[in-house]
Amino acid sequence: MTRVMIIRHGEKHAGTHEHGVNMKGERTSHELTVRGWQRAGALVRYFAPVGGLAPDAPISTPLTIFASAATPDSPSLRAQHTVLPLADVLRLKINAAHAEGEEMAVAAAALAAPQPVLISWHHSHIPVLAKALCGVGLGCPDSWPDERFDVVWVLDRDGAGVWRFSQVPQLLFAGDREEPI
Repeated sequence: MTRVMIIRHGEKHAGTHEHGVNMKGERTSHELTVRGWQRAGALVRYFAPVGGLAPDAPISTPLTIFASAATPDSPSLRAQHTVLPLADVLRLKINAAHAEGEEMAVAAAALAAPQPVLISWHHSHIPVLAKALCGVGLGCPDSWPDERFDVVWVLDRDGAGVWRFSQVPQLLFAGDREEPI
């Protein structure tokens, strides 16, 4: 079976009093907020709990991790840093060879990679990425809301090549929502 899980990068500043900080705690606009760093840490045991996930769990511990690349047009490191603690614990290298706008290329790379795959991406491009992976008509939403950081899109393909789409709420923090996008 093929399983590709897609998450949005962790929280970013949204014109509020919060601001992004780098790993040294220095203020920067292209980084996660403190809550985003907390989510990145919490995702470690969400995707890789001590004792492992149940065989029928709706998510899997990834064997491959992708994150969108920082570019001059989109210098954000949020997608990479959201999965950095998980990659460190799993001793995996983050594949950040693809940037926003290269969804077809990252989809092809994800399908060719050891499964299961986790992709951390920018929210405005996640629906495009999901459709690049499995086509249209599966019920994937056409957009990802600006305020949602708390859900995993799961794309499963069975041995017959049939795709199934589901959404799994993270429910890691107070304020995370149970309802899908």
